[in-house]
Amino acid sequence: MMEQLKHECGVAMIRLLKPLDYYEKKYGTWAYGFNKLYLMMEKQHNRGQEGAGIASVSLDKEPGTEYMFREKAEGKDAITEVFSRVTQEMAGELYMGHLRYSTTGKSGLTFVHPFLRRNNWRAKNLCLCGNFNMTNIEEVFQFLTAQGQSPRIYGDSYITLELMGHRLDREVERLFEEAKAKGLKGLDITQYIDDHVEMANVLKKTMEHYDGGYVMCGLTGSGEMFSVRDPWGIRPAFYYRDDEMVALASERPVLQTTFNLQYEDIHELRPGEALIVRRNGESRLEQIMPAQKLSACSFERIYFSRGSDRDIYQERKRLGEQLTPAILKAIDGDVDHTVFSYIPNTAEVAYYGMTDGFRKLHGEVRTEKVVWKDIKLRTFIADNSERNDLAAHVYDISYGSLKPYEDNLVIIDDSIVRGTTLRESIFKILDRLHPKKIVMVSSSPQIRYPDYYGIDMARLEEFCAFRATMALIEERGMWQLVNDVYLACKKVLNENCVRALYEPFTVEEINEKIVEMLRPKDMQAPIELVFQSIEGLHEACPNHPGDWYFTGHYPTPGGTRLVNQAFVNYIESKQKQQ
Repeated sequence: MMEQLKHECGVAMIRLLKPLDYYEKKYGTWAYGFNKLYLMMEKQHNRGQEGAGIASVSLDKEPGTEYMFREKAEGKDAITEVFSRVTQEMAGELYMGHLRYSTTGKSGLTFVHPFLRRNNWRAKNLCLCGNFNMTNIEEVFQFLTAQGQSPRIYGDSYITLELMGHRLDREVERLFEEAKAKGLKGLDITQYIDDHVEMANVLKKTMEHYDGGYVMCGLTGSGEMFSVRDPWGIRPAFYYRDDEMVALASERPVLQTTFNLQYEDIHELRPGEALIVRRNGESRLEQIMPAQKLSACSFERIYFSRGSDRDIYQERKRLGEQLTPAILKAIDGDVDHTVFSYIPNTAEVAYYGMTDGFRKLHGEVRTEKVVWKDIKLRTFIADNSERNDLAAHVYDISYGSLKPYEDNLVIIDDSIVRGTTLRESIFKILDRLHPKKIVMVSSSPQIRYPDYYGIDMARLEEFCAFRATMALIEERGMWQLVNDVYLACKKVLNENCVRALYEPFTVEEINEKIVEMLRPKDMQAPIELVFQSIEGLHEACPNHPGDWYFTGHYPTPGGTRLVNQAFVNYIESKQKQQ
């Protein structure tokens, strides 16, 4: 993906099941848990580079000494920074880590996970992190304030912490009354509470309020550990259990590499399910919310997750191979005078699939590494007028990699979102090679709709496919359609009314308009766009049917409501500018 999206956070959890000296004797270090947590987080660095945080809980600390630790840092070196602060005192049985990308535009250490809710009662302490975005946070906020609570910060992370913390308080109070009824007193009551906290009760009473995509993870001061997945299975989570530990991460290969495991050793948390590890180390799976229609995110497979996953690697190859017929048509069947390449680095696997497809049809094909990702530009030092010029130099080309004016150039990327880098950089530098024709290929379909489940794509006008569609509407004088959609979006809550904007146009018509909009003025080579089809997407990724970015079919009511509101915001913003 040329234009890096801020997206998806990463989570990592470890529960050590043996006494701490067991790991020191077997593995030679008191820091075994921290070392493994560090590896899990570094292996998920792709999921978050704005900040990182860790937490640990020790089960056997004396009253008056700290037993629950947390460290957080900002920036691309945040993982290294937080682990540099780790001391032996922080070693415990429970570990949790988080990597953050902001999906709300809110930045700063205050918003870096984990979040911690303190209390003098161990069982009431709660540390929370997650990969999530809640679409109905206003409703949850109103629910809390109606109870008399007053959250200090308006944000889904803090509000979730307060809501779950409130339910945890109620669970502790239930156990307090239960212990008293059994005739227990003093420290025996506290021990009874610590030993009998039932996180399933807390999770069921908390998560029933939410609409959104999430993997929510947490630790309590009394030693409970949990992770719960949303009922639609939008966000991913994988876990492993043996007699030494329980571990969970956002991606399967993270566990495989960190603990030297086989694919079959690791399991995926199912929609609406929670992995719960009790204070005594017993672990179980429990259905917290009824599973809904599976809507596992297909963008995870196309781009976000590591391509080293066994299944994802094969799916990305299929995404590339399935585009062979459309590409063949775009180059008029002239494979002999065509060079195949890709945009580094995430499109490389789809490129292998694409070239495999052509080899099956044609035999050997001509492949080159035409584009290089040259440097990481620090665009924050530039004002807006300079950023486009800087963006033009992010990529460079291999000069002499094709025959000028004779060879077509087919170049694949995993997705085309905003189109800015194509316009400001890629098309300009490719034109220097003087190809006969450029065929720009996307292994994903046209991105037409925002995401509201944890990816930084919230505004319709960000997408080149939407802008092209609106340009076609303007050219053809179809403003009645725009007005009808606007009014429908203001009234209808359970249907994505924005989909009607795309219905009059074919994919090819929108492609042509995208090319017209993104083509630099002085460019010579003709350009054609080839996108993956929706059918091809589902054929390549059959177990991840969540396709709302492309089709507008949001799995939850909150997603549908927000996309309608996004179009209302777009129109009203345009009206203010007139």
